[in-house]
Amino acid sequence: MSTPTGAGVEPFRIAVPDLVLDDLRERLRRTRWPERETVEDWSQGVPLAYLRDLCAYWADGYDWRVREARLNALSQVRTRIGGLGIHAVHVRSSHPGALPLVVTHGWPGSFAELAKVVGPLADPPAHGGDAADAFHVVCPSLPGYGFSDRPSHPGWGVERIAEAWIELMSRLGYDRFGAQGGDWGVSVSSAIGQAAPDRVVGLHLNPPLAAPDPATLDQLTDGEQAALADLERANRWESGYAELQATRPQTIGYSLVDSPAGLCAWIVEKFRAWTDCDGHPENVLDRDEMLDDVTIYWVTGTGASSARLYWESFRQVSRTFGDEVVDTVPVPTGGSIFPREMPRPSRRWAARRYPDLRYWNEVDRGGHFAAFEQPELFVDEVRAFFRLVRDG
Repeated sequence: MSTPTGAGVEPFRIAVPDLVLDDLRERLRRTRWPERETVEDWSQGVPLAYLRDLCAYWADGYDWRVREARLNALSQVRTRIGGLGIHAVHVRSSHPGALPLVVTHGWPGSFAELAKVVGPLADPPAHGGDAADAFHVVCPSLPGYGFSDRPSHPGWGVERIAEAWIELMSRLGYDRFGAQGGDWGVSVSSAIGQAAPDRVVGLHLNPPLAAPDPATLDQLTDGEQAALADLERANRWESGYAELQATRPQTIGYSLVDSPAGLCAWIVEKFRAWTDCDGHPENVLDRDEMLDDVTIYWVTGTGASSARLYWESFRQVSRTFGDEVVDTVPVPTGGSIFPREMPRPSRRWAARRYPDLRYWNEVDRGGHFAAFEQPELFVDEVRAFFRLVRDG
């Protein structure tokens, strides 16, 4: 599909130099490994045997050039906004009435985790769908992530990113549009809805971020009790990465930018912990898919800069989980709750922050990387919500 560009928007293709790939392979082969874990599971982190095997494949089996060509099959652009180069996939649908949609990834994701859904969203008939559900698809890379520039000054938090996305959509020729997001994309999309409610048709979020309503705590449903128990477990056993990235992103950044094995472990652990994978990430994502994402972080040197978004905005986002609703989002909203997602608000909790909640569905499988793990279900959910608001 051709992708026209607006003022200041230039076509982009990924072209990683051979020297970068050669250096990656050399570093992987020279990895200084620690001793193995003292347990028989993943409770201390990624097991040594698995990581060594995965990194050996990364060095000698994984073919970035094949994967690069696959990603380059998606039309991509770059433009400068606020002094920063912003990269995005931009695929215009050929179907009349297609709705512009900006889809925002999170950490440790990238635009690559959305590659499976771009085609079905932009061209539904080619994937067994209805042309009435078509979208013009825009998938930007967050500042400091992938092929977007790395900020050199503080200030690129979720509100500024939202402002940049609004400007990006203007430059691409879209006045009215929808927004979709998971992880950081939830906060960015919500901020878009707050900053430009007159331009936003609606938000689809997986999941909406909302605190438990204190008024419900004496009468919790079984689902709410399970969600709170899982959140408590996650805060105890899964939150170390966030505390570190929110407080010392530069310190962990040295390891993430210098050691491909360290970067791989840091990211793949989340593919295991946050997916609906029955204990092993390769039950839902193959090695090439995971390594596409890890390799993008490596070749762009964005281990530190991506972590820095936590320093910028993690405390602000955490305020969402206070007792008071501090930032109501006024636009029509739809929520899809995948069972291995964390957190998982209930509909009545979400409705406090998103008072115009038009759509809610609790999906039967999938986790945090919904578009990556369950692309067909993800596309179904996005279509179902936007059918309700396209003509609004």
